[in-house]
Amino acid sequence: MTTQHIPPEWAFEFHGHQCPFMPIGYRMGRLALEKLGVEREKDHGFFVFPELGEGHPQTCMMDGIQAATGATYGKVLMAKTFYGKLAATFFHPKKGGIRFSLKPDAVDAMGKFEFIAVRKKGVEPSQIPAPVSQEFIRWVYEQADDTLFAVEPKPDFQFKPLKGSFNKTKCGTCGEYVFDRYLRMKDGKPACIPCSSY
Repeated sequence: MTTQHIPPEWAFEFHGHQCPFMPIGYRMGRLALEKLGVEREKDHGFFVFPELGEGHPQTCMMDGIQAATGATYGKVLMAKTFYGKLAATFFHPKKGGIRFSLKPDAVDAMGKFEFIAVRKKGVEPSQIPAPVSQEFIRWVYEQADDTLFAVEPKPDFQFKPLKGSFNKTKCGTCGEYVFDRYLRMKDGKPACIPCSSY
């Protein structure tokens, strides 16, 4: 194998199936950590901005990125830009930003695998025979970093996350708690967004 950045088995279990795009995202995330000189994020100090959108199968990359970096949706460290591109910018406030994208030649080479042909017929990844999936995954592991990825330093990239707050109030209509930044007023009482009719 050319790469040392092979996802652990738990990453495939988390993702739900064997496919090549989760490992591509994992590798991208590990390389970004290396290039920026930071460790996998335990708390809230490393951010990822995937340029993938929705409605295409390569979004599996985002699960790999989360597994590799610890920058998860649940910790509000990942925000999609919806550009529809196979790329992501990684940002650490003290180290700056770096953008990784899949090279067009690599994407063209991926299109020749049987896995892609079967997916285009609407077959779900978990239903694709293991040898077909493994052939593509092996190819991903065997490619040199500079064959797969274009890397662009982003020294001027800036991002300021929202300040975290534990403040919450009960909605005057449904009685459920809502965090204050999402409160609305309805008939002079605090309301959650669904109850406020906003």
